[in-house]
Amino acid sequence: MAPVVGTRELSRPAVVALQTLAIAACYFAAGRLGLMRRLTVEGAVFTPIWPPSGVAVAALLILGIRAGLGIALGALLVVLSLSSFSSIQFSAVGIVAGNTAAPVCAWFLLRQVRFRPDLSRLRDGLALVFLGALASMTISATMDVGLLVVTDKLAPGDFWPVWLAWWVGDAMGVLIVTPVLLMLYAIRAPVGMARWKEVIILLVGACVLVPLATHSTISMLFLVYPLLIWAALRFELPGSVLCALFASVMATVAATDEVGPFARLSHTEVMVKLQAFNGSMALTALLLSAVITEQRNTRRSVERACQELVQVLEHLTAGNPPPGPGPPPAAGGDGRG
Repeated sequence: MAPVVGTRELSRPAVVALQTLAIAACYFAAGRLGLMRRLTVEGAVFTPIWPPSGVAVAALLILGIRAGLGIALGALLVVLSLSSFSSIQFSAVGIVAGNTAAPVCAWFLLRQVRFRPDLSRLRDGLALVFLGALASMTISATMDVGLLVVTDKLAPGDFWPVWLAWWVGDAMGVLIVTPVLLMLYAIRAPVGMARWKEVIILLVGACVLVPLATHSTISMLFLVYPLLIWAALRFELPGSVLCALFASVMATVAATDEVGPFARLSHTEVMVKLQAFNGSMALTALLLSAVITEQRNTRRSVERACQELVQVLEHLTAGNPPPGPGPPPAAGGDGRG
């Protein structure tokens, strides 16, 4: 017995270390991916969607508070990739702290309201939007942009425009990336062959309509919403969040390239238009799929209750007691000694 206990005690720190390194690697990869597309507002460079914030919140919801160390390590690696180790200053350390504190705050708030990672209730979608994204990401935006002002890297008059861009980018990362990761973590068995035909039609439609809507010189971003509603109605959360992710990526590419509906706009106008589109689309995907899933779960519960009631009535009409727990039959024979 002693060797078994010793192996478990040794393996647990190793597992935690591997999880920490995996989270740090995913955070760093998401950060480098997000930095590929940038916008400039008031001279400050920011990303319209900051995927690491979504990775961090998902890791905390799946693994708990022990994921915090991996998040901090990943944030430090992102900062190191942008500057040499010798040039790291107080502001960089503060940015790492802010990018770690915001997801931890999101995890704590979601835990207080008994958030379910499967997003099967409307209240879960609302909690992720308002607590996990909009409220918690104010911490990272305030700390990061405030440190830039304190260290004279940003003019005080530019605080609010840059803060808004930073906050929305972090919030979009949570709204778009976190549901996808939670869905992949709890992925179910593949759908039947009959539904694969509809999946293929939906994919073809997305590959045609989304690039057209995001790159056409005519403003046709509204074409994405019927596709999003179709995905939510037929495939619930997996369909809606994947469709929203693809549309958001294509819109971000068009905005940073300043083509399609984002052409001939100022940088501030591009930021406002892109974030308004991403935010409304993410809200539609999350809340609509949550409502549909909740209604279908309620319907299944009612159907099960009706089936149980029918079984009880059948036993009563047949003169038999309804199935269920009851006293055991009396032991013995016909009563003769």
